[in-house]
Amino acid sequence: MSEPTPVGFNLLWLVPGVVGGTEEATVELLTALAQERPEGLSHRLYALESFAAAHPQVVERYTTRLLPLRGRLKPLRVVAEGTWLANTARRDGIQLLHHLGGTLPPRSTLPAVVTVHDLQPFDLPENFHPAKRIYLHRAVPRAVRKARLVHVHSDFVRRGLLARFSIEPERVRVVPAGVRPLVAPRLTPEELRTRYDLPERWLIYPAITYPHKNHLTLLRAFAGVAAKDPDVALVLTGRPAEGEAAVVGELSRLGLADRVRRTGRVPRQDLLGLVAHAAALTFPSRYEGFGLPVLEAMALGTPVLAADATALVEVVGAAGLLLPPDDADMWTDAMLDAVSGTNRESWARAGRARAEELSWARAASGIAELHRDALTLDDPSTAKVDQ
Repeated sequence: MSEPTPVGFNLLWLVPGVVGGTEEATVELLTALAQERPEGLSHRLYALESFAAAHPQVVERYTTRLLPLRGRLKPLRVVAEGTWLANTARRDGIQLLHHLGGTLPPRSTLPAVVTVHDLQPFDLPENFHPAKRIYLHRAVPRAVRKARLVHVHSDFVRRGLLARFSIEPERVRVVPAGVRPLVAPRLTPEELRTRYDLPERWLIYPAITYPHKNHLTLLRAFAGVAAKDPDVALVLTGRPAEGEAAVVGELSRLGLADRVRRTGRVPRQDLLGLVAHAAALTFPSRYEGFGLPVLEAMALGTPVLAADATALVEVVGAAGLLLPPDDADMWTDAMLDAVSGTNRESWARAGRARAEELSWARAASGIAELHRDALTLDDPSTAKVDQ
């Protein structure tokens, strides 16, 4: 029997607590891949020490090389990708390097696969600092050009890549993210109410306050709910970001400070409990490359209200209620229906059925197959990519 082919994952871009839902998706994929033990492949990790400290349960499943950086200074990480990563992976005999962060190191020579999570730097460039925008506008096209295969999580992102860049359609593969079977944590609704000062019913939006997450429409819609129902709260989890000042201002303008709970980032088990016992997950984001939180909510049997925008349409499908992202009145009506509980059981059944279709085991098998295919391909030519 031949030795398995060594394939590496570049995780130097993953600074724990900074990259949002991409961190959770990466951890879940790596966990599932370790459990699947794909035939003919031997996977290794190249990561920051801070990643190992945050996710020891992942690192212990793999042969792992750690870079002694916490990763907060991006220029150091970029330099390390072109030096430490390249040299270490070469010494380890890596035959294919999968870059899960959307870019390739400068002057990368190892055969590569790259995961492009979304095209937000191109579709919504105003959301990015000029320096980061300029960097990504150069780095992403170069990565797409040089990678043997490009992995995306949704048809939405695939269509964007094909429309924007000169890339052969067969080189862009969709392997959706997944969800593992979830059950509500042992935290009871009563414990959550006490811990987070909640009334009997609540709605939840787990999102960092980036502008595209569209918190403002949600707050305006919830003002309509609050005016008609005195015993319901809106829970906003996630850390502050560029849209935070606008969110704080809108809360003050609408007089909702006593009806909206701002928890910040909460422990994973608390978050699952808050979602599982919510009247609905409300997800008005205008832009998503996939939308893992809505899939997790469906796996927990929580009704989902989501924007009919970008990848959310294909992830939610008919298993949740899709709404125009900026129609506050429609959101108000949908949220009032959700807190009434009238249709909860039918939405729960539809959501769980949808979640069963997208498992992390299926995603891991798809990534392994993608790696096998990439190992058989030649590196693409240096065909010109639209900049």
